[in-house]
Formats: sequence, C-alpha cells, structure tokens
Amino acid sequence: MLAYIGVSVAGLACASAVRAQTPQATISARMGENQRFDPAVVIDIARQLAKKPFVAPPNDLPDVFGNLNQEQYAAIRYTQPPIWSAESRGISIEPLHRGFVFRDAVDLYLVEDGAIRRIAYNPSLFEFGRINLPNNIQDIGFSGFKLIAQNGKPFDFAIIQGGTFFRAIARGQTYGAIARALTLRPAEARGEEFPLFRAFWLERPSVGSNSITVHGLLDSESTTGAVRMTFRPGDMTIVDVETSLFPRVNLEHVGLGGIASTYLYGPNDLLNSDDIRPAVYESSGLQMLNGSGEWLWRPLHNPETLQISAFVDSSPKGFGLLQRERSYEAFQDDEQRFERRPSVWIEPLGDWGQGSVQLLEIPTDAEINDNILAYWRPKAAMAAGSEVAVAYRQYWGWNAPERPPLATVTQTRSGRGSSGRRRRFTVDFSGDALGDNLPGDLKSVLTVGPGTFQNLKLLPYPERKTVRVAFELDPGNENACEMRLLLESGGKPISETWLYRWTP
Repeated sequence: MLAYIGVSVAGLACASAVRAQTPQATISARMGENQRFDPAVVIDIARQLAKKPFVAPPNDLPDVFGNLNQEQYAAIRYTQPPIWSAESRGISIEPLHRGFVFRDAVDLYLVEDGAIRRIAYNPSLFEFGRINLPNNIQDIGFSGFKLIAQNGKPFDFAIIQGGTFFRAIARGQTYGAIARALTLRPAEARGEEFPLFRAFWLERPSVGSNSITVHGLLDSESTTGAVRMTFRPGDMTIVDVETSLFPRVNLEHVGLGGIASTYLYGPNDLLNSDDIRPAVYESSGLQMLNGSGEWLWRPLHNPETLQISAFVDSSPKGFGLLQRERSYEAFQDDEQRFERRPSVWIEPLGDWGQGSVQLLEIPTDAEINDNILAYWRPKAAMAAGSEVAVAYRQYWGWNAPERPPLATVTQTRSGRGSSGRRRRFTVDFSGDALGDNLPGDLKSVLTVGPGTFQNLKLLPYPERKTVRVAFELDPGNENACEMRLLLESGGKPISETWLYRWTP
C-alpha cells in the first residue's frame, strides 16, 4: 500500500547504545549477502542510522578513475550480458562504473527468490578504452546502475547514478530531465545539502514482467531514508516512489518530487546568442494543476540573476517540467535532439497538505548545466526524531498523462519594445475551441504587477486553431514584473493560465 505524508514521533525513544558502525557495515550485517530480504528492514536500517552521526563516504576512488574527464569516463563499457537478460524477465540490469564526477560507491544487491546476493566489482566486467589500469584494483563497488527493457526492441529506460539522482525515458526518447529522490536547502546561502544513496536492493522481476522494484537506502548529514521505486517502462514510463524519512535535525527546507532540467535560451529569451540553433532547452515550462483545479503554465527563463518562484497551494494535484516543443525545426540540433527529451509529471499520492511548488531558475551560459529545479516544498518543517512518509507517481514521456481540457500555451515570445525598457510579448494559445467556431465573446484577461501594459491585441488564426495575444509591458523603474494571462468566454476560462516573471 502506498504511503501518504504524515508525521509521527511515537515509538522513537532512544534505543540502547549500539556499537558505532559505518553505514556499509550496518547494511552488510542486516541485509547483506545470503540473508533474506525484507523491505521493512531497509526502513529500519534508515531509522537506526538516523540515531547516529553522519559518516561521510570514504575517499577511496583510485586516481586512475578519479582523474578521468567526461570523454574518458564515457569510454568505460560494461562488457557482460545485462543481468537477467537471458531469463525472459522483461527487465535487466547493467552496473555502472565509478569515475569522473561519480566518485561515491554504492552497494548493489540482487534479490532473487527472497535471498540477497551482492554484485561484486571486478575490472574484468568492463572495458576501459585507452585507460591504463594498475594490476591491484580491488572491489571498489559501483556508482549506480542502468535498467533495460527487454520486451520488444530492448532499450535502456532508467539510470540511477550519483547522489540521489535518477532519470528515465519513454521508448524512442533521449535522456534529459533528472529526478531527485530528495532535495535539501536548494539556493540557500549556507549551501545546498546533497543526500546520497548508500545501497540498492533490486528485486528480480517475475518471468515476462514489465516492472521492477528497487529499494534504496538514503543518507545525509540531516536525514536518512528508505526509498522504494517501482519502474514500469513503455511508451510512457511510470515510476512509483515511496519514501520514508528519519530527520536527524529539524528539516525546514525540504523538496519532494524534485525535477532538474536545462534551459539556455528560446523564443522568449534569446540572450543575444551567437549560435546556429534557434533554441537550446530540454524543458519548455512548468505545468501545475493546483488543489483548486486550475491549470497553470509557467514558461522557463534563463535570468540574469537567480530567480525563485513559489506557487502557494494546498493539496496539489500535480506538477511537472514539460517539453512541449516536439519539432526538429525548433532546435535544429542533430546531436542533442532536444525535441526527444522527456516531459516529467509528478502526481501526489495522498494529501500533501499545505506548501508550494517552488521553481528555481539559475543563470547559466552553458547548456551542460541543469539550471532549472522544480519541487514541492511542504509548509511545515519536519522535526528531528520524527518519521515522515511521502508517495508520488512520476510519468516520463512525450506528454503529461493528463492534458488540460482547455486551450494550452504553445509559444511565448519576447523582444525589445517600442522605447526604453518596454518589452513586447506574444503568447499563443492553441486548442479545438479556437478553430472555425471561435466564441464571439472571446477576450483576453491580462494582469501585471507591478508595471503596466499597453497595446493589448487578440489575434485569431482559426486555420491553426490558435489565438495569439500580443501586448507591450512597461516595467517603469521596476526590476521584476509578474504577469498573468488567460482567455475567457462566457465569464469562464477556456485556456490554461499563463504566468510569467519579467526581469531585466
């Protein structure tokens, strides 16, 4: 049964003193090689570790791997048949090597017929390109793993590697946005805290299955946790995530359902780019379905300074970073293929209560940086010594699983205005209601604050089932203006709500 957000401090009285152990030693003693697997024990290990001081992972990566550049690391290949690939299990596994930025070791355990078997590292499992290996490489563990769908034409659909990061795709897509199992203190002056996975237990799928369940043990200075993820790949890859957290300290800034992505420039944000490509981004915007049932769309932006937006809500129904642009012509990038990057939608399971969807937009001049971060931030802090459970469903695919029953924003454009600091905007809404039978009382509703707008125009293009709203923003002396726009007919919205923050 999937968990829901809740807090309990019952039963957390201090246990008798336990001999200090490293997390790996605790894992090995309770859920290691040849033992019987019990998911409740993974949760109990997290609970046990939370009562002890955080132990940083050892700095034991051999220099031959720690000094690799990205190209050298990418040349390391797993040369064995993927684990379970010959058993008609539907899903197989490839361990991933440590190196480059993936320095920390994580233990990988297979769960087969209830028994636990550790995957032991051996350099003979890999080929290393032009890397010259010393003869004394020991068992250094792995950095993570890759999941491969075996039904139909095989394709790898998920990568879990580094910190608590993981990513997935639907069939036919290329990797893009990254999910976070937990986000702590992003964009705070004292610095963000990055939790890590200590170990994974991967349950062998039944024959012919199209799902796999993965259990992870999470650890950081501030909290521990147990994460259960069930992956179901396909034309839409679905991941159910259930997390139990055990804070060591009061957690006041926690991000749940975190998604990171890249936005360098696009039609609303050209940045005087000297590039042959018309746009460079893997997500177009942030979509939200709030607790009152309103559909919101916030185009992404690469600002001059860090921008933090908070969309206050209660009992949210969903949010996600979506790639709405699916034409090659929009990007004309023959290598990155941004039009094939996945949209990621988060559907809360259970009542998430009060909080806000937070959007961080970080200035960047390089497309390799994940400068966009979206997550749910609960209003209430998580108390030290408490137990917090949260569950949600992720959808990775070409579209979100549920589309607004309204006209949607298909493009936002911005450029120099008529004078001074003024800016011109056009926002295109598209949908069946905007075709030949366009409502006679259709109107645009635009609010700006602070600042003002002029020259508001409604431009219908029924042959494209599109209505363009054009206007000019006059920010005056302000350095940030919030805008809100939607289409109405009969006093009711017939489009989702467009939100935008202008900054110089």
